[in-house]
Amino acid sequence: MILTMNIPDDLSSELNAGFQNLGRAALEALAAEAYDKDVLSLEQVRRLLEMESRWEAQEFLSRHGVWPGQSAEEILKDAASSSKFRAAFP
Repeated sequence: MILTMNIPDDLSSELNAGFQNLGRAALEALAAEAYDKDVLSLEQVRRLLEMESRWEAQEFLSRHGVWPGQSAEEILKDAASSSKFRAAFP
């Protein structure tokens, strides 16, 4: 998909001066917002931004103030593991 944005001429030079790569900045903002709104998963963000690992994607989201969270299923699984661990060491 190719996405085109119309930016007023008087703002385009300022935006280009403020960002090393304006297109990349827009793509990253879209990815962070899409993840925050549960539109994209962490893996999809990784693929969209062509990152090598999920850790790189998590770091990116953290830098943009979007904290990768856990699903309810993951939290319950962690709680069960914790309970088993505590039971093993009375």
